[in-house]
Amino acid sequence: MNLEDEFAQYRSGLIAHCYRMLGSLHDAEDAVQETYLRAWKGFSAFEGRSSVKTWLYRIATNVCLNALQHSSRRVVPSAIGAPGNDPNDLEAQALEISWLEPFPDLLDPALVVGNRQTLRLAMVAALQHLPPRQRAVLILREVLAWPAAEVADLLETTTAAVNSSLQRARAELARLSPAEDEYSEPDEPVRRALLDQYAVAFEQGDLVALEGLLTADTRWEMPPVPTWFSGRPDVLRLLEVKLPAGVGRRRMVETSANGQPAFGVYIRGRDGVLHGYAIQVLTLTKAGVAAVMAFHRPDLFAAFGLPVSRLPEA
Repeated sequence: MNLEDEFAQYRSGLIAHCYRMLGSLHDAEDAVQETYLRAWKGFSAFEGRSSVKTWLYRIATNVCLNALQHSSRRVVPSAIGAPGNDPNDLEAQALEISWLEPFPDLLDPALVVGNRQTLRLAMVAALQHLPPRQRAVLILREVLAWPAAEVADLLETTTAAVNSSLQRARAELARLSPAEDEYSEPDEPVRRALLDQYAVAFEQGDLVALEGLLTADTRWEMPPVPTWFSGRPDVLRLLEVKLPAGVGRRRMVETSANGQPAFGVYIRGRDGVLHGYAIQVLTLTKAGVAAVMAFHRPDLFAAFGLPVSRLPEA
């Protein structure tokens, strides 16, 4: 295997690593590109004391840490304020906010299956609350299973400092992220039926059907809109205002993100064409749809292999 092929086989894993660090697919891809540039330039000095894979992850981690020195953390609406209850007050705030982005599973389905819990939106959102070096320690130790001494060498610190940082990161993550049993998805075919029913109900604006599919404590977030809604009554009030009933107004195209079910939402325009509107990422539990993160970002559709517009089906 030549060097170019060896580098290429680690690309998807490096993107996932940088995504956990940065919370943005676009930033992660830029970081991996920078990683490869540094690796090509510095390969003559590579002494082979570690594997090429480990060496690339060392470079990528440093690239991410450097990037985080010059950027604000990525957040979701629920991280910046209390839920709202007025669906007519959804104006974006004037302040600049860096929003978390979804991770398309099609980049490497096998990688996502093997690392599903560490790529879930709730987990990645929680990671963004950790200080950058603490974030790096937790990811390197818990996700990549690096020895503490190796992490200490990378971060130019001591093993004791790494272990202490890991303990603090674990405690903070336990406080911020849901327990694993809270997002345990229903088994097939219940899961399949739930997604099919949700897609039809949303396409038709059927609030009665949606009420039966949403959990009592469901949440609805819509970055870049900072207002979010918590609890079935407030979410249904939002949908009543923003989701007019009628066949043919919307089209739901199934995809997946962060190891979770997702949909590309298309809205029919006055020209009769269906235009990309949002990427919805669903959190399912055995009780129903527990959360919807609707990224109102048509520019994300390409990353999911979806066209930004499509003709209605005959």
